[in-house]
Amino acid sequence: MTAREAAVRSLVRIEREKRYSNIETDVALRRGEWKEVEARLYTRLVYGTVERELTLDYLLRALVSMDFEKLDLEVRAVLRLSAYQILFMDGIPFSAAVNEGVNLCKKFKKSAAPMVNAVLRRLCREKENIEYPSKEREPVEYLSVFYSISRDVCAPIYKRLGFEECCRLFEKMNTPPPMTLRVNTLRISRDDFCARLESRGEPCARTAFSKNGVTVSKAASELEELKEGLCFVQDEASQLCVDALDARPGMTVMDCCACPGGKSFGAAMCMDNSGEVLSFDLHGNKLSLIERGAERLGISVIRTQEADGRIFREELAERADRVLCDLPCSGLGVIAKKPDLRYKKEEEMAKLPEIQWAILDNVCRYVKKGGKLRLPQNLSGDNPFVTLYPHIHGTDGFFISVLQKKP
Repeated sequence: MTAREAAVRSLVRIEREKRYSNIETDVALRRGEWKEVEARLYTRLVYGTVERELTLDYLLRALVSMDFEKLDLEVRAVLRLSAYQILFMDGIPFSAAVNEGVNLCKKFKKSAAPMVNAVLRRLCREKENIEYPSKEREPVEYLSVFYSISRDVCAPIYKRLGFEECCRLFEKMNTPPPMTLRVNTLRISRDDFCARLESRGEPCARTAFSKNGVTVSKAASELEELKEGLCFVQDEASQLCVDALDARPGMTVMDCCACPGGKSFGAAMCMDNSGEVLSFDLHGNKLSLIERGAERLGISVIRTQEADGRIFREELAERADRVLCDLPCSGLGVIAKKPDLRYKKEEEMAKLPEIQWAILDNVCRYVKKGGKLRLPQNLSGDNPFVTLYPHIHGTDGFFISVLQKKP
């Protein structure tokens, strides 16, 4: 099976079965036996088509003579995949994208092939004259269609930031971010880690705000340092969250929404693997991710347990020097990495504050009286909180707040 056919089948499963694109691609890549070039093409086609689906559908509706939503799911997937190549992929000739699209359609629904051919050829001719909604009259609609982000997501961000700032933010969210690693300082310093990569010609750069982060151009899975436990994947924003925790050797730290474990790992490293990190998560089946990661990194102070952060546990009362809560959120700050999130509905996000408050209201009883946490001064000044933006800080979108329990 070619990468393009596999991509169409994956797009169909994602829509029909409401699968997350990252889970679908992981399964398909393990199942497939492609060369590296084909595997990369498959991944780019799936992620890219999902990422730009709203834009693609807007344009295709104008070109298809019938109701676009009434087309067979497989035909819609072929049209989207082919249109994505025509509009957003350099290096693929239009003729190749059209011909591949027609041939793919014949495998799924032969009778629709002439229509697919006509629509794609028309798109090639007219793509430079595409009309989007008016920026002046319909700014939210324009942002939604042009950047392929749902109106429910665009509207509150537009209200908060304004049109120009939204454009800068969404442009950044539509740009593939670099891979960021947190160096395992239990085993190697950041300078020595970078020197090791540079010695064999691997481009890397030290992060601007986190003292332990490194960005790389190569996929992390291809780095021997990852397999050796000298680093793990963690965005700089998450690293800064751990820095704000100010965990120190000998402390007891609770990570109350811990999976997949990056912040627990970072806290243990800040503690020089001395003390105790209690890593709790509602989803017990995911705790093995933390346990395996800790073993690979040489961390021995992490203890995992299934727990609902909303339910009080008497034995934990005032036991922790530090409590870390990466609360359930909309995930909009990581749209660049998880394209499915750009289509969130308002009702999905509306219920989150109640859950966040319930967890905070509960776990605040686990922290000892007194104590003080800090944020990096170059980010927050004297403020006890900071909001990180991809287009300003070069990190994931993130909100970090520090709370102190009265003595």
